[in-house]
Amino acid sequence: MPGTYTSIVVDPVSPNVGAMISGVDLADITDVQFAEIRQAFINHGVVFFRDQVLTEEEHIRFAQRWGEIDVNRFFHPVDGYPQIAEVRKEPEQKANIGSKWHTDHSYDQVPAMGSVLYARIVPPTGGDTIFASTCAAYEDLDDDLKARLSTMTAQHTNRIVFGQLDDLDAETKADLGDRLSNAHLAVDDAFHPVVIRHPLSGRPSLFMNGEFTVSIDGMSDDESASLIEQLDDHIHQDQYTYRFSWEPGSMAIWDNRATHHKAINDYEGQRRLMHRITVKGEPLTSA
Repeated sequence: MPGTYTSIVVDPVSPNVGAMISGVDLADITDVQFAEIRQAFINHGVVFFRDQVLTEEEHIRFAQRWGEIDVNRFFHPVDGYPQIAEVRKEPEQKANIGSKWHTDHSYDQVPAMGSVLYARIVPPTGGDTIFASTCAAYEDLDDDLKARLSTMTAQHTNRIVFGQLDDLDAETKADLGDRLSNAHLAVDDAFHPVVIRHPLSGRPSLFMNGEFTVSIDGMSDDESASLIEQLDDHIHQDQYTYRFSWEPGSMAIWDNRATHHKAINDYEGQRRLMHRITVKGEPLTSA
């Protein structure tokens, strides 16, 4: 009936990260439903949906509810929709995109809030994404380490992951070449607190990742690499993670300031096609 409102259902999927949301059609969402989804996103770091049927225009319109769209410079866009990045792997391709733990756009001066990832085509088995809570992981650190980290700043860069595309061997470059490009645009470095105060929840969160964080100020290269590895390993312990299995029409919306994620590359010979829209964030402050 016109004007009828049905509240969404939020079911946490693990103790520390993620919630499944049902009872909503994202192509036709009310302001009240969106407010509830946003609060679940703040509470759980990443929210999941099943059985959504969205056109590209509806995907964009829904993403714009979260904020201004951040167009990725290194992913090929969907034809006719520059706001949507293709995260694609064809049956003959070996490498997937995002196979290492990371958080998107941490190399930007103002990192992205998060992404709205929609599954178009998924393999019959495999291709899951694992998420980890950087807030819960921080809370379990000992007080001495928390005190040390509270004054630290880390350097993030896109030069290593995206800037070296032109230097790859011919086979690897050919494998990735129709999916990633613009290596010449990978010139950015940014410095962020290692522990941030999350801009929405206020919770302290570890803002570093082994993919894009290259050093910690005031440390030698060896000391810096060791601490980054230590924190990365801590964040990715099972108690802080959740593994999401995709189906056609599934959607995940994750918060880059509260989570890490990685895509599992275990579906050789199968096609996987995801449409990703990234949303701009706000400047980060230390906790």
